[in-house]
Amino acid sequence: MITYNTLQGDTWDGVAFKLYGNAQLMTLLINANPIHASTVVFSGNLVLNVPDMPAEASNTLPPWRRGG
Repeated sequence: MITYNTLQGDTWDGVAFKLYGNAQLMTLLINANPIHASTVVFSGNLVLNVPDMPAEASNTLPPWRRGG
C-alpha cells in the first residue's frame, strides 16, 4: 500500500481518478481511510492510504496505466 498527500481542493472522486484512472474506485479509498470518510473537500498535506487496485478494475485502464 502506498500513500498520497492531498492537495488543497482534492475530492475523493478526483483522487481516485488521479490514482486509478477511475473515479468510481473512490469507495476503495474511503474504506482505507475511515478517519477522513466524512471529508468532502480535502485541505492540503493530509496523508491518505492508497490500497492496490482490484485486479478486475485494472483491465479497464489503458496499457500505460496498468503498471505491470
